Amino acid sequence: MPEAPTSSSASQRLRPVSGRHNPLLKDLRAVYAHGMLTEDGCYAIEGVRLMEEAIRSSVKFRAVFFSDAATGLAAASKDRLLQQIGHKVDTLLLPAKLFQETVTSESPQGVAALVYRKETSLGDALGAAQPPLLVVAAGLQDPGNLGTILRSAEAFGAGGVVLGEGTASVYNPKTVRATAGSIFRLPAIAAKLAEVIPQLRENGVRLFATSSHKGTPLDQARLAGPAAFFIGNEGAGLPRDLGPQMDEFVAIPQAKPVESLNAGIAASIILYEAARQRRSKPQAP
Repeated sequence: MPEAPTSSSASQRLRPVSGRHNPLLKDLRAVYAHGMLTEDGCYAIEGVRLMEEAIRSSVKFRAVFFSDAATGLAAASKDRLLQQIGHKVDTLLLPAKLFQETVTSESPQGVAALVYRKETSLGDALGAAQPPLLVVAAGLQDPGNLGTILRSAEAFGAGGVVLGEGTASVYNPKTVRATAGSIFRLPAIAAKLAEVIPQLRENGVRLFATSSHKGTPLDQARLAGPAAFFIGNEGAGLPRDLGPQMDEFVAIPQAKPVESLNAGIAASIILYEAARQRRSKPQAP
């Protein structure tokens, strides 16, 4: 049995890259600039914690990038990460300035990676929770809100998130960071809502939308059955054409001076209540 690589041998795998025209570096730069997938279906992650979450979730890596000025956690974790991702992954060492120009987050830790998207479908999301429980983002534009919703959806047992037209890209690096790793495990499906809604109804899923002050108070809504929660745009709310298609509007009780809740917070509260009701629902003998 071959011996595990030592720290020194792991570091020796790093390939120095000093030019901007390296193909892998171009792909990483494009993802940060546009928040979309590469041609071969990769998106970007950064920071030690997300790297470790990706490894724990058996995500397939395409390439890993280290800054030659990485300090603190990233530097201390470098050799361990290199050993865990395997020998077939490209590992590049970039000058600090080039890394910072490419990884344009506010406080990069000195390590980033391109990882392959996991293919999922609406059927996967419907089957992942029983009874089905989904969130549908309808024109949600803030990447942080979308990432929060994915994180809460996984935490409270939802089967997946559907990304309707006009919704931020789930592969935007800001969204990816905000998911705290849930993007690696939770189905997130971009789809046209006109096609999704009939499929939800065919599967007996009840359609709920949120309202600031009107609708069934959340603690009185029956959420233990098959459910899909539609979350609209942060400012404009749910698109007008979707309103008549909802089965029920749900309102989160709040103080009158408060106009509305942040979309990510509202979705999280509703998901928590749905999870609470499901735990409390009497089980069939």
